[in-house]
Amino acid sequence: MAEYLVIRLGSAPEATVSWIAADDAGTQRSHAGSGTLADAAAAAVGRAVIVLVPATDILTTTVDIPIRGGARLRAALPFALEELVADDIDILHFASGTRRDSGLLPVAIVARDKLEAWIELLAEAGITASRIVPENQGLARIPGTASVLVNGDLVFFNDGADTEFALQGATPSDALVAAGLLSARHEEDAEDESAGHLLVYCEAADEERLSHEWITLRHELHSVDINLLPDGTLPRLAVTVASGSGINLLQGRYGEKTDYRAQFQPWRIAAVLLLGLFVAGFAAKGVDYYRLTKEEASLREQFTTEYRQIRPGDSRELVDPVNAVRSIRQGLGAASGPQVFLPSLRQLSEAMAQNSSARIETISYRAGVVDVRITSPDVATLDNIQKAVSASGQFQASIQSTDQVADEISSRLQIREAGS
Repeated sequence: MAEYLVIRLGSAPEATVSWIAADDAGTQRSHAGSGTLADAAAAAVGRAVIVLVPATDILTTTVDIPIRGGARLRAALPFALEELVADDIDILHFASGTRRDSGLLPVAIVARDKLEAWIELLAEAGITASRIVPENQGLARIPGTASVLVNGDLVFFNDGADTEFALQGATPSDALVAAGLLSARHEEDAEDESAGHLLVYCEAADEERLSHEWITLRHELHSVDINLLPDGTLPRLAVTVASGSGINLLQGRYGEKTDYRAQFQPWRIAAVLLLGLFVAGFAAKGVDYYRLTKEEASLREQFTTEYRQIRPGDSRELVDPVNAVRSIRQGLGAASGPQVFLPSLRQLSEAMAQNSSARIETISYRAGVVDVRITSPDVATLDNIQKAVSASGQFQASIQSTDQVADEISSRLQIREAGS
């Protein structure tokens, strides 16, 4: 279970800050403290830090954008929301949260110089924040219920869905009017119980100060449930953000930098050994290549010497030794084509032995093709001979012609090497 120190900054750099410990299960782990940032840094030892920054300096809204996340989303957000801001988008920082069930993406917009000032202020106190969150997002969203947190003249509001904002110098009624809930309530059927529920968090002083406000709202809404905060507003905000809610402003250029050196450290020895293996492998391949190159040059020189002895008048460079040998063989009258005649006669004799009722009349050979004149008692016998010759796969036999002579069949069978 992770434990965080949640620090809430004031609206001015020199203002007193407050802090409290909470865990990711949404449980308060210490009493609230207040003082300087140096005091907060001492309380942060051994804990990750979440910083709540003034909501009045940040615009929170939602946008319908199909991009999932990453650098492409950060690049698209300023252009998708530029109509909502009065300042130049180049001086603003846009951070996104987790996409909601409605499909809308929550976005927080803050001036870059403001965010950088907060980061610098924390750094001067020796504090490194894991998350920086707008303080109004510490007010939990409850589906179907409008929630208000009153902190003096500061009012945080969300409607439990996609609308959330902070107003200064306002009352809860002002927030409901701004959200369109009071005006909408007048137009709805009075028996509709699905709207008009308000959950309020405030300190006892604010509850008493706004007593007339609560009476008015109870006439306007179905219910107003007031929860007093005896220890102030920070515990309520802290347990919500510690459990993971809220948009982290530390994104993009302000996000946490990956320490690749620390990640690589456990694998350093294995990586060095692997690199050594690759180097040794390439070195061995290089040595083999050099040795084979030398052997090839030696064999080529030896072949050239022998070739010059056979053909002393040929002084051309021998680029293709295989072709040179073929030329010599042709010059000596050696047969370069495949040996067909004798092997084909052997295959034919085996076929004739299996069909003794047939007899060979004549045999001729030319250009790798054997022509055989055969007399057989019937066409079936001739067909058996043709299949038997072709059965080995070395030769291909084909019947070229058949003639009926008396009671016998005179035919011409052609045999050639298979595939030729």
